[in-house]
Amino acid sequence: MSRRSGVLEFAVLGLLRESPMHGYELRKRLNTSLGVFRAFSYGTLYPCLKALLQQGWIAEEPGSATTEPLTAQLTGRRAKIVYAITAEGKDHFEELLAQTGPDTWEDEHFGVRFAFFGQTSRDVRMRVLEGRRSRLEERLDKMRASLARTRERLDDYTLELQRHGMESVEREVRWLNELIESERAGRDKRDQSPPEGVSAQEARAEDGPAEGRRQSENTGGLPRHRGSARPDSSEDIK
Repeated sequence: MSRRSGVLEFAVLGLLRESPMHGYELRKRLNTSLGVFRAFSYGTLYPCLKALLQQGWIAEEPGSATTEPLTAQLTGRRAKIVYAITAEGKDHFEELLAQTGPDTWEDEHFGVRFAFFGQTSRDVRMRVLEGRRSRLEERLDKMRASLARTRERLDDYTLELQRHGMESVEREVRWLNELIESERAGRDKRDQSPPEGVSAQEARAEDGPAEGRRQSENTGGLPRHRGSARPDSSEDIK
């Protein structure tokens, strides 16, 4: 499985875990809620859905239009197929949520993983955040070293472009520091039972950073940097 197809399958399973959807709804949610998928087509989505069906991780369900066969016959429109996650699919998604390897720190994977942090355990969130910060700090060190070596040979515009790139990475590192501190500050609450009438999933979501929860709806599931847009992927899925 390629890196791109893997992150798309993860995102589709995560969205279907929330509720069943047909293809159009899935594509819309991927485009609007997960910025890394803002430029991809049905030609990318449907092979992914087919693969998930073959694995038994999702299942097809008839759309509501099938309950009105006369209407469908008169309009000539076929019922939309609704996709739903299976029990095996939920188990597989839980396994993916628990992963914290280097892939989860990379640009494309991290943005999608962060969008599902409300369903992720605190320990896993911390490992992913710390791994991402470490990866960006390494990138920042290389950028600074490269700039120091080539500064004298660069024109003003190229130099400014490199500075802009460094500032973007620095802002994300500061943002990650804030998130990590927020997670650490909430550790004392981890072993407390959820209040009466609150489900365990809701309690886990409440453990997340307050700022991220307030801004998630307006920023596609990702809280914004202070003074900048949310971290973006290095390339889009086509």
